Amino acid sequence: MKHLWRKRGWPAAAVSASRRQCSCKLANDFTTTGPCCTRSTLSARRRPSVCFGFVLLAICLALAGCQRPKTLLTLRIAAAADLQFTLPDIVREFEKQTPGVTVEASYGASGNLSAQINQGAPFDLFLSADVQFPEKLMTEGKTADRWFAYARGRLAVWVPKSSAVDFQQQGLAGLTDAAFRKIAIANPAHAPYGRAAVAALRQAGLYDAIADRLVLGENVAQTAQFAQSGAADAAIISLSQAIAPQMAEAGKFWDVPLETYPPLNQGGVVLSHSEQRETARKFQALLLSERGQTILNEHGFLPSKLEEIH
Repeated sequence: MKHLWRKRGWPAAAVSASRRQCSCKLANDFTTTGPCCTRSTLSARRRPSVCFGFVLLAICLALAGCQRPKTLLTLRIAAAADLQFTLPDIVREFEKQTPGVTVEASYGASGNLSAQINQGAPFDLFLSADVQFPEKLMTEGKTADRWFAYARGRLAVWVPKSSAVDFQQQGLAGLTDAAFRKIAIANPAHAPYGRAAVAALRQAGLYDAIADRLVLGENVAQTAQFAQSGAADAAIISLSQAIAPQMAEAGKFWDVPLETYPPLNQGGVVLSHSEQRETARKFQALLLSERGQTILNEHGFLPSKLEEIH
């Protein structure tokens, strides 16, 4: 350090005089205007840039706060698995119309979701694949309002594109072909589409012939996955899933005639323990609106017929 002034070009005499005036001894106390300064002087010189930095930081935080989307609440929906490819379009529409609301949907078999609701699962709205489960929840005092019907589902047989069976000609009887060693359906114990599949097979007089080839999915979404992955050779699923891009790219489907199984009227209900009941009612209103019904129709659903219920 004692040779620092030589590197900076200061005369030794000046440095000597400066030493008598102050006692700074740290190299970072030297400035471009002299060999020594006090820390208070140095702090004073730095203060404007520090203040400017704080101001700049405050502006950035303010701008970030203005630009950050503010989510005020979350609407939680328990939805039947057949809505897996349909509900996201309605959710996007709802979130666009209702700023500050985020929708979280959980998909599953209607019976399982109903059981979870009975056990206190924190859902705000229940969209079932039938009307029986919402009605049962209502009679048990778990709902804020009366249940509502929002759509009618449809069955479809889905097979890989490589399948040579012509269902347009053979109908459900095509499932008796030896090529279909495993046929997937949703579990009829808690999945409405599974009950409808069994009804259609019985109506066609085919259930006993292929019963030993049936494999059960936990819900209609898992049933479709069995067929798509090759774990099953064919599946009876919802039309809404069969026409979804992921399934349409891998296979082909046949629309099971409506008269061969009981109407799959689908119902929903706002739940009594929800803290977002008004928001849930707004979602219900969108679902039943012309826009909501158009989206459902685009995904293979039909309007509900109240005269068919009960």
